[in-house]
Amino acid sequence: MPGVDPKVMCHKLSICAEARPIAQRKRKMGNERKLAVDTEVAKLLDAGFIREVHYTTWLANVVMVKKSNGKWRMCTDYTSLNKACPKDAYPLPNIDRLVDGASGHGMLTFLDAYSGYNQIPMHTRDEEKTAFITDSANYCYQVMPFGLKNAGATYQRLMNKVFQHQIGKNMEVYVDDMVVKSRSIDRHVTDLSEVFQQVRKYDMRLNPEKCVFGVSGGKFLGFMLSARGIEANPDKCMAIVNMISPQNLKQVQQLAGRLTALSRFLSCLAEITKPMVGLLRKAKKFEWSDECEKAFRTLKERLGSPPILSKPDPTLPIVVYLCVSRPVKNPSYWDATDREPH
Repeated sequence: MPGVDPKVMCHKLSICAEARPIAQRKRKMGNERKLAVDTEVAKLLDAGFIREVHYTTWLANVVMVKKSNGKWRMCTDYTSLNKACPKDAYPLPNIDRLVDGASGHGMLTFLDAYSGYNQIPMHTRDEEKTAFITDSANYCYQVMPFGLKNAGATYQRLMNKVFQHQIGKNMEVYVDDMVVKSRSIDRHVTDLSEVFQQVRKYDMRLNPEKCVFGVSGGKFLGFMLSARGIEANPDKCMAIVNMISPQNLKQVQQLAGRLTALSRFLSCLAEITKPMVGLLRKAKKFEWSDECEKAFRTLKERLGSPPILSKPDPTLPIVVYLCVSRPVKNPSYWDATDREPH
């Protein structure tokens, strides 16, 4: 399959000089998984993504994960290799800023690259470091595989290069999540043409089965976008609404994580959750108090009909509301003529 020219972008492994190569011992695998591995390896060989390799120094096991549709996904356990590589500090975009930028548009198109990571070649000298073991032979990747520590940073670097003139204007990109935004249908056709021109220029491929064209709303980075603004993901809301009262510390931690993902839609969240946060700080016996239950029910009620957030209008005066109590501060702001917080 055609891919990005190595002169444009390739993935390099920066391995610490003192790191010693590690060859993992082959793990046992059931017959169903073995057949799935053989099938996937055959596909990767046909696509030119992998090649057989001999006398490897780094060697990893494959891990088969069943997807929601019942099919298998082949992953590679690069734990040892990733530990030897320092983190690539390339900056990823701020998710809230991307979501704000994509909201409030009348026409949206959500794009998905076909085997996105695999469209970026590995640097030739690093190919054999990605080696993995199967029953039949050892193989290494000629393209960037999933599971490598800095693969996301490399992909974002490519996206920023490919769509440097579109990002922020008529497109938002976070690694492999892409959305094209326009105010009108006519403008959307022009914007899509511009984006497709860049895709062709860099010899990238999109997956038409996973692309959604010309819609008024959709999911982007865990949020629901529409012309009205930013809406909370209903699945995430219902996950909390349907929860029973936590019975132990682990369940409180799970609740806290879910609330964090929806914090933009819950004003004065820190103030409301004070009783529950207190449980996370105490080392003594777990006790779900009446105050915790009251706070929990309040949050459920709010998430039953969460607000729709809209971008602030720079032409209107901004009114700032600051809720301050002893342990927390909760700022929010409204347009002077608005009903909902931003």
